Amino acid sequence: MWKFIHNSIPYIMELTELKGNWNEQKGKLKQKYAELTDDDLLYAEGKKDEMLGRLQIKLGKTKEELHSIISAL
Repeated sequence: MWKFIHNSIPYIMELTELKGNWNEQKGKLKQKYAELTDDDLLYAEGKKDEMLGRLQIKLGKTKEELHSIISAL
């Protein structure tokens, strides 16, 4: 399920899995972190890293912490 790239940092999940589950995960993230907006969680194909960067900044989490949060949903 995990795809490792650049210094073994895992992606959340493969692109097709992310797109298929993203609406459900997005809802859970908004429940857990009320400060997140639809714009923060906007997923555009090829822009996953930008979205993850927005979430890192908004939540004040590291990339690894963010991966753990989303994986636990």
